[in-house]
Amino acid sequence: MLLTTGIIVVALVWICRKIYNWAYEGYDLFEKIGIPHIKPIPFFGTNYKLFSRKVTLRDFCLNCYNAYPGASIVGLFDQKRPVFLITDLELVKQIGVKDFDYFVDHRGVVDEKKEPFFGLNLVNLKGQKWRDMRATLSPIFTGSKMRQMFELISEIGAQMAEYFKQVDDKDREFEFKEMFSRYTNDVIATSAFGIQVDSLKHRDNEFFMSAKTLMDFTGFWTGIRFLLLFMFPAIGKFFGIRMVPEWKTKFFANLITETMNVREKEGIVRPDLINLMLQLKKGVLKNENQDHEKDKNESFAAVDESEVGRVTVRRQWSDNELLAQAFIFFLAGFETSSTAMSFVAYELAVNKDVQEKLIDEIDQVSSDLSGKKLTYDTLQKMKYIDMVVTESLRKWAPAEITDRVCVKDYKMKNDQGQEFTIKKDQNVWFPISGFHYDPKYFENPEKFDPERFSDENKDKINPAAYMPFGVGPRNCIGSRFALMEIKVALYYLLLNFTLEVTEKTQIPLKLKKGFAQQAENGIWLKLKPRESNSNP
Repeated sequence: MLLTTGIIVVALVWICRKIYNWAYEGYDLFEKIGIPHIKPIPFFGTNYKLFSRKVTLRDFCLNCYNAYPGASIVGLFDQKRPVFLITDLELVKQIGVKDFDYFVDHRGVVDEKKEPFFGLNLVNLKGQKWRDMRATLSPIFTGSKMRQMFELISEIGAQMAEYFKQVDDKDREFEFKEMFSRYTNDVIATSAFGIQVDSLKHRDNEFFMSAKTLMDFTGFWTGIRFLLLFMFPAIGKFFGIRMVPEWKTKFFANLITETMNVREKEGIVRPDLINLMLQLKKGVLKNENQDHEKDKNESFAAVDESEVGRVTVRRQWSDNELLAQAFIFFLAGFETSSTAMSFVAYELAVNKDVQEKLIDEIDQVSSDLSGKKLTYDTLQKMKYIDMVVTESLRKWAPAEITDRVCVKDYKMKNDQGQEFTIKKDQNVWFPISGFHYDPKYFENPEKFDPERFSDENKDKINPAAYMPFGVGPRNCIGSRFALMEIKVALYYLLLNFTLEVTEKTQIPLKLKKGFAQQAENGIWLKLKPRESNSNP
C-alpha cells in the first residue's frame, strides 16, 4: 500500500514538474539574447490582462511601448509565442519596408480549406499567393477606380442626410457607431454588390441584419471558439473549430455568387467592386503603374502602393478566391470604417472650433458647386476635411498594433551591439498607437489638433511615424476607399446639421477593455439642423 502511494506521489510530482517546465519553457528567450522584456504569466504570456479584460488594447500597446524608454526592441509573449515589439522607427522601416522579404506574412489562425472566405482573403494569404493577389487586386483601389465608384457612394451620403431631415428633432440623438454601420452597410451594398437597401429607413433589411449577425463576436461560445483558435490552435484545428460558423457566411456567399453569375449572363456593367472583379476574372483589368501615383491633392493618410502591387500577374483565380476578396472588402468596409467615422464625429462634437471651421469649408465648396453634384476631385481638394480625418486616424487608429511573421531567419543586433536571430515563424509587432502617442513624433498627442497636418506643419511630421493603415507593402489596400466614404459622410452631414454632445456623451471618451476597438458606452451624439442651410 505504501509502495503504491509512493509511486502515485512520485508520478504526480513528475507530471506537475513536466507541466511547470512546459508552462515556463521558452520564457527565458529574451534574457538569452539581451533584449529587455515584460515578464509573462504562464500560458497567457504578456497579454494576460487583455484576455482578462483588465486593460484596453490601447493601454496595453502604450504600456508595452513605454516599458523601456530608449530600447529599440521590447520582448513580449503572445501566450507562449515570443514577440519582438519594435519601438524604434528606423527599425520599423528596416523590417517593414527595406527587409520586407523576411517579414511578408501576418500570423493566421484560419484553415483556408474549412473557411475559404477567411483563409483565402488578402489579409490571411501568405507568401507568393499573397503577392499575386495583392498585385491582382491593386488596380481596383487606385484613384481612377475611386472616381468610378464615387457617385454611388455620394448618393448614399445624400440619402443619409435626407433621412435625418425627416426625423423629429427629439429623435435625433443616436449612437453613432450603429448609425454609421447602417451608412457603411449601404455603401458596401451599392459599391460592391449593386444593391440598394437604405438601412436607415428599412432598419431590418436582410443585408444589414446578416451583416450585423456576421460581425457579432460576443457570447460565451464565441469566446471559447476564439480561445481555442488563438491560444490552442492545434486543438482548434483538430476539432475543426471555425472563426465564424458557416451559417453566418451563407447569405453573403450566395449573394456574391448569384450577383456575379447574373452579371456574366446578362452582360450587366456597373461601376462597382463586382464588375471590377469580373474584369479580373476575365483578365481585362490591367495594372497601370501611373495609376498608383499620389497626386498633389491625395490625402496625407492614403498609402502608396509598393512595387509588390504594381506588377502584372497572369494567373487564373478560383471562384472561392475571388469570393473571399469580396467578403473581406465587406468586413473591412462595414466595421472598421464605421468605427473610424464615429470617432471623427465625437471629436467634432467636443471640439466646436474644429467643427465650425470644417463647416465653413463645406459651405464654401457647396457654394462653389452652385447646385452641381459633389465630385471625387472636388472632395480631394478639400484640405481641412482631410486634416480632420487624418488627425482622427492618428488619435483613434483603426488598429493599435499590426504584426508580421518572420518567414526566414533574420539576423540583427540588440541595443548592446550583440547579434541575435529572429527565427522563422517568430512574430514581430509594430505598436501603431505607441508612435501615434509619442510626443517625440506628435507634440501634445492627447490633443485633437488637425493643424498638425496643415500645409505649414505637415512637413515637420516624420511620415513613417503615422501608420493608421499599416506599414510597408502589407499596408491596407483600401485606404483610398475608406477615406472617401468617411469624407462623403462628413460632407453631407455637416452640410445640413451640426454635431452636438448630449447627456449620454462620455467625455472624455473611454475604450472598452479587452481586444475590442470600441467606445466603452458607445458614442452618443445629436444632430442639430442648421437653420441657415437647407441643402439637399
